[in-house]
Amino acid sequence: MLTKDQNELLTRVEGAAPMGGIMRSHWLPVCLSEEVAEKDGAPVKARLVGEDLVVFRDSNGKLGVLDEHCPHRGASLVFGRNEECGLRCLYHGWKFDVDGNCLDQMNEPEQFCHKIHLTAYPTTEMGGVVWTYMGPRERMPAPPAFEWTQVPESHRHVSKVWEECNWLQALEGGIDTSHAPILHRAIAPNTSRPGIPVQGPFVRGKAPILEVDVTDYGYRYVGIRPLDEDKTYVRSYHFVMPFTQIRPQQLGRAMGGGDRTNIAGHIWVPIDDENCMVWNWMYSFGEAGLSEEDRMERGNGNGPDYVEQSGEFRSLRNKRNDWMIDRQVQKHETFTGIDGINTQDRAVQEGMGPIVDRSKEYLGPADRAIIATRRLLLQAVKTVQEGGDPLGVDTSYYSARAIEKIFPREITWRETVLPEMYAEDMPVAAK
Repeated sequence: MLTKDQNELLTRVEGAAPMGGIMRSHWLPVCLSEEVAEKDGAPVKARLVGEDLVVFRDSNGKLGVLDEHCPHRGASLVFGRNEECGLRCLYHGWKFDVDGNCLDQMNEPEQFCHKIHLTAYPTTEMGGVVWTYMGPRERMPAPPAFEWTQVPESHRHVSKVWEECNWLQALEGGIDTSHAPILHRAIAPNTSRPGIPVQGPFVRGKAPILEVDVTDYGYRYVGIRPLDEDKTYVRSYHFVMPFTQIRPQQLGRAMGGGDRTNIAGHIWVPIDDENCMVWNWMYSFGEAGLSEEDRMERGNGNGPDYVEQSGEFRSLRNKRNDWMIDRQVQKHETFTGIDGINTQDRAVQEGMGPIVDRSKEYLGPADRAIIATRRLLLQAVKTVQEGGDPLGVDTSYYSARAIEKIFPREITWRETVLPEMYAEDMPVAAK
């Protein structure tokens, strides 16, 4: 468990909060490329670590991430006119380029543009996502070139959904492997509803033994589950500091023995202290690309059947409608009665309240990954306060892959799974 002070330290990101400084040390996904695909198209509102931003693509295709509010009188630039290589405020016509320079002041007879500069952040576009860096320019890290950002568009898919709780709450739910065959279980053998099948190894396996190896990007970890027939089922993951998980592909399909060249994951990015944006991505590093059915994410609960596809990307199933829980489905078909794997996650995590009090917890061996995460985050705060760089800002995570396998019990996961947890043509992270 954490002390109340430690809990505050790790969860708060707004203003000068130390954890907000950790977030600003990394590239942050700010919007989907498709949201700002058009030159001189409509600007997009975003909010990161408590800061309101506007994102736009100018006449030359350059991306801008600026403070949302015009420095003149505070009007929102989300309503602005995107024209002739700049974003013009509707209120008095002040215009700004992608670097935050003031170009024109329509209401001023004697303009003083040279005195005005709007906060602007560097951008990069990778993997169908616009990323921004909000930290000191001299400490800007390497671009976020996860393997999923480097495969062709036909081989990747990205979505996002607003989650109404603190970022750490959501992240800890995601990296917790022991809950998956419980919360996400399908209790009827032949149900068509999303869930981990009762006949699959995730459910048949015993409670997992967790092993965690700290690396120079965060850690890799595995859940080791003995099976009845003298075999072991191992599901591996990576945690890339400070908020990214890499895991094997969709639970329901993967447990049925689907395409093991498919990998998925999440990035839990703080919107503010009490909300986060969950970025969901999947990709194939094999010859076959993703299907249209993959991109609908029906089993996961992130696609258009579950999440509004514009604006704030809010979940249609949320705390105001009890996540549309169906008690008859819960009684007869799935463990929760809530539709969608990640919807089930959000329901549990949001149901804890905006920021859970970790001083009241009782943790056990199944929580090793969560304990490791908290230790790394606390160390990162100390490292940055002492002038150093936190884990996860170099390129060692570029090659990370997540693999699952069933193999004879006398063989170890380090012999069978570990060799495949890093792409051969990319640098291997420290052991």
